[in-house]
Amino acid sequence: MIHLCSRPGPWKRGPVLVVLALLLGLLLLLHARITDHGGLGSLVETFLPWFGLGVPVLLAGALWRRSAAAVLALLLPVTAWLGLFGGQLGDRSRAGGDLLVVGHNVGADNPDPAGTARALVASGADVLGLEEITPQARPVYERALAKAYPYHTVLGTVGLWSRLPLSDMRAVDIAMDYGPLGATKSAAEKLPGNRALRATVATERGPLAVYVAHLGSVRVLPRTGFWTDSRDRNANALAKAVAAEPNGRVVLLGDLNGTTDDRALAGLTSRLRSVQDAAGDGFGFTWPARFPVARIDQILVRGVEPVGSRVLPATGSDHRPVAATVNW
Repeated sequence: MIHLCSRPGPWKRGPVLVVLALLLGLLLLLHARITDHGGLGSLVETFLPWFGLGVPVLLAGALWRRSAAAVLALLLPVTAWLGLFGGQLGDRSRAGGDLLVVGHNVGADNPDPAGTARALVASGADVLGLEEITPQARPVYERALAKAYPYHTVLGTVGLWSRLPLSDMRAVDIAMDYGPLGATKSAAEKLPGNRALRATVATERGPLAVYVAHLGSVRVLPRTGFWTDSRDRNANALAKAVAAEPNGRVVLLGDLNGTTDDRALAGLTSRLRSVQDAAGDGFGFTWPARFPVARIDQILVRGVEPVGSRVLPATGSDHRPVAATVNW
C-alpha cells in the first residue's frame, strides 16, 4: 500500500520562525519592561537598533520555508522597529544655525593629542567640550587650541574651550566619590578626578549654560553581567544638577556611556532634547571609532533649537567627535 504524505500548507509551515518573529516584536515593544538585574535592560537598550537585523534573517528563513505565517508574523517587529527608529532614517538637518558646538572624548590613550586638537579647530566649532583629558595631554591641548579659543577652563579631566567669553566656571559633583570615604574628601582632593563642569557662555543672544560631562564607564563582567553602577549614579547626580540649572538655555556635551534609549539616562533625556534625534543624519554612532556601533557621545539641549547634528571624522581617540548647530 502506498501512503501519500502531503506537506503542511503555507500557513502551517515554520512555527519556530513565527515564534521567533513574535518574540522579536515583543522585545522591541516591551524593552522598557525587561529587568535591569545584572544591567540586562541597559545592555539591550544600548544596542536596541541592531535588533532590527533579526528581521531580514527571519525573512530569509520564512521565504526558504515558504511560510506565509512567518512572513505575516514579521509585521510585528517591523512595525515596532519603525515606530522606535523610523524617524532616525534619513537626514533631518537644516541649513544655518547661530552656534556650532562640538563634544569629544579625546581618549586617555590618544597617541596624537596635537593632531586631535588641529582636527577640532578645523571643525569651526564656537564651543568645544572635551572629556578624558590627562595631565600629560592637557598642555598640548591648551597650546594647540589657544589661538582659536581665547577662553577656556579645565577642571579635572574635562575642559571647555570657547571663542566667546566664559564665566561662572565650576566643577559639578556627579558623585564620583561617594559613601563615608568620599564624604571626607575636600573639593581640592576631588578636583584631579573631576569629570563634569558647568560654565556660562556669553553669546549675542544672551547667556548659555554649557555642561561638559564624562559619566562612569560600563563593563560586561562574567559574574555580574552588564555593570553600570558608576554610570547610573553619575547620571542621576548630573540630572539633578541640570534640573536645578536656572538658565533656560542649556547645552550638555558629554560621553554619557549610554544611548538615549537607555533607561539609566531618563533623568537627563526627560529634561533635555537630543540634537541627533531632532536634527541628525541616521543614527550617528560614535563608538568605537573604527567601527561605531552605538552613540554614547551625546549633545543634549534645552531652550535652543537643534538645526543640525553630525559625527565628525575619527581622530586619535577611540571615540568620534560629535557636532551640532543650534538656533535661538
